Amino acid sequence: MFNSLSGTITARMPSALFLDTGGIEWDITVPDTALDALPPVGERGRVFIWMYHREDQMKLFGFASAAERSVFLDLMKVEGIGPRGAVKILSHIDARRLAEVLEGEDTGLLEKLPGIGKKTAQKMLLTLKGKLVFSAEQSGSAGEVSPWQDIVLALVSMGFDKKAAEEAVRKIDAALGPKLTAQERESALFRQAIIALSS
Repeated sequence: MFNSLSGTITARMPSALFLDTGGIEWDITVPDTALDALPPVGERGRVFIWMYHREDQMKLFGFASAAERSVFLDLMKVEGIGPRGAVKILSHIDARRLAEVLEGEDTGLLEKLPGIGKKTAQKMLLTLKGKLVFSAEQSGSAGEVSPWQDIVLALVSMGFDKKAAEEAVRKIDAALGPKLTAQERESALFRQAIIALSS
């Protein structure tokens, strides 16, 4: 399964991005807020990926961070919100602000989002209040954020428990020693954490 794609951004359009990864150009649907956070055309960027696959369709959705992808996946847990609906929502409000709105129970603002009526706003509150990854981040101090937070958030987006993921990454990081480069360490941490959490 994909976690992210890195390459040269070749085109940017409303809610879409083209990314060249060494001869393969990917057409990725992204929220407009993610476009604002990603590099301009011609520069290299990293896009966190979620793949939608049905018998008659395959589509890639992309995000500027693992946390944003996690919020997108959480939105789809709400009855009546599919992947396209979640992208529309995140194109009008960034993931961190959405978490704040849910914590404040601001149904009026939620109802102003595209495709969200009164009933869906209530469902969003019931399903997501207090559960978004950004809410957990905001409740802690800066000193409590893991140096491998992107890995933890990627694991959470795959369905693993956040505390268990943090503990697994911390233990594996200590066992790896200091010799690996940052990229090698990140890859090893992600791979080994999946194995540890799945056992």
